[in-house]
Amino acid sequence: MSDQLERRLGAAGATAVNVLAMIGVGPFVTIPLLLRTMGGPQAMLGWFIGAIVALADGLVWAELGAAMPRSGGGYQYLLEAYGSHSAGRLFSFLYLWQTVAGMPLVMASGAVGFAHYAGFFFPSMTAWQSKGLAMAGCGLATACIYRRIDTIGRWSLALGVLTLGAGAWIVADGTTHGSLSSIAFPPDAWQLSRGFFLGLGGATLYAAYDYFGYNTICGVGGEVVRPAVTIPRSIIAAVVLVCTLYFTMNLSIISVVPWRDAAQSPFIASDFIARVNGTRLASAMTILILVVALSSLYANMLTFSRVPFAAASDGRFFRVFARVHPTGHFPSFSVVYMGVASAFCCMLDLDALINAVTVLYLMIAAVPIVPAVTALRRRRPDVARPFRMWLYPLPSLVAMAGWIFVISTSGWRYIATGAIVIGAGVAAYLWRARTAGEWPFEKELS
Repeated sequence: MSDQLERRLGAAGATAVNVLAMIGVGPFVTIPLLLRTMGGPQAMLGWFIGAIVALADGLVWAELGAAMPRSGGGYQYLLEAYGSHSAGRLFSFLYLWQTVAGMPLVMASGAVGFAHYAGFFFPSMTAWQSKGLAMAGCGLATACIYRRIDTIGRWSLALGVLTLGAGAWIVADGTTHGSLSSIAFPPDAWQLSRGFFLGLGGATLYAAYDYFGYNTICGVGGEVVRPAVTIPRSIIAAVVLVCTLYFTMNLSIISVVPWRDAAQSPFIASDFIARVNGTRLASAMTILILVVALSSLYANMLTFSRVPFAAASDGRFFRVFARVHPTGHFPSFSVVYMGVASAFCCMLDLDALINAVTVLYLMIAAVPIVPAVTALRRRRPDVARPFRMWLYPLPSLVAMAGWIFVISTSGWRYIATGAIVIGAGVAAYLWRARTAGEWPFEKELS
């Protein structure tokens, strides 16, 4: 059924989709969290490490996306790399499992961040009113992507320019009003203790959350024009653009706002603009952030809705997810499901959403994807590879080391949660596989 989708998303729209998914409201709410995690501006090291790992992992996704430009992204890559009649079925099922069960957390975090910044205008808003506003944001994003993909591409391009403009505004004001010499590090900032590395892991986790989204285009690979060229370029361009923007934006903020004040600020970007330009322009920045948050929400919902659609089209998930809109040619039911599930997840707090979804995604999806490049090269040398990662296999090694570092320093609570979700996913797969006579029960039932 995936052949019912049309290739209408060009290079500019593809890059814009990735940029929107990466930026969102993330950096505008996580800067204080990073500073508190390491107790000072040395937390910038987390942004730097996160950028290196994101680029390395982006090269992994670029090679896989160019070789297999089909909707479903990681689900399809794991199935092909590890074998459609062997462990690939389990890995791809787990990827689907975390997408359907966990990815609504990503979109909910964007919606909750949106409601959080709306508190700048409505300081008396209660917790329940904030949650209701976040749910409404999910509903609006669902309505926005319930349409043809070429329309979405045009919207993404326009909103991508707006998103980069918000970051560029902060960088410009920081350049003209800030001073790097005013950044004061605490006396023990660079003391290499256990606490330093745990803090660095936490800072890198928040950075990883903010960088996630550079592979968004892989989820709609079946709707991309000239995917062999467009997918790698859009991933690399998005990583370079956003990582550069994040680093300079954070430097700009802490060069104006003392880091102790920034660590306690509920609206750091708005407070930054208020210090430099006054409250009127701070209100304009807040409106811009609200638009950016909703833009990222719908960009993520766009790609995540395609993963269960691809699985259902292959007969490996509930058939209702394979429904395609008769005139718009998009996965209608899957879009609605993601919107409803995301709205439900808005009941959780922002910090818990960020930590849980980051660790869950890394454990179930990101770590298995990294060696998939090597597995595919060895198992399927016949597959055309129009893009090959640079300096192979170094990017794979860097990405794997980075993700393991983030997971190991995240805390037992989130690791245990990820293990429980994985265990439940394996049990669900084995139950389904035995019923359907699939691997590893094929021989037993034949």
